[in-house]
Amino acid sequence: MNTRISRRVLLLGGLAAFLSGCASKFRSYNGPQVTRLRMYKAQRLLVLDGADDVLRTYPIGLGFAPEGHKQFEGDGRTPEGSYLIDRRNPNSLFHLSIGISYPNEADIAFAEAQGKSPGGDIFIHGGPRKGIDPMNKRDWTAGCISVTDRQIEDIYAMVRDGTPIDIYA
Repeated sequence: MNTRISRRVLLLGGLAAFLSGCASKFRSYNGPQVTRLRMYKAQRLLVLDGADDVLRTYPIGLGFAPEGHKQFEGDGRTPEGSYLIDRRNPNSLFHLSIGISYPNEADIAFAEAQGKSPGGDIFIHGGPRKGIDPMNKRDWTAGCISVTDRQIEDIYAMVRDGTPIDIYA
């Protein structure tokens, strides 16, 4: 009987340890509200501001052609300017993602005047996916902002839709 209980305890303990490693990608956050995001492309830095001070900072990766403001679909650039966090994707190919409201009216007008599309679907997301996307480059996205999977879990929990984001060169 003692051996039977010990095996059960060992099996249940092992199962509990295994399942704890499969923790949900959806985290909770009960701290101060994030009132604004600031992103500095040249410094590769994302700052989450609260009402009184900086709450968190994260190193970032950018599009594969990071210099300059995004102008057209496929240019590999990350936008610059003032936008909003406007959506979230819990089923992102890159773990989790939150959307940026690019393109705005000025972005659309400029691209259309050139006879091109401004592109869209700009996100802050996790990744890259192992074995599929480049692992040895910092700026590898098509124009999005990349952080680690663990970092996007925190950002996804902290940042609400409607939060302003200012993206600086």
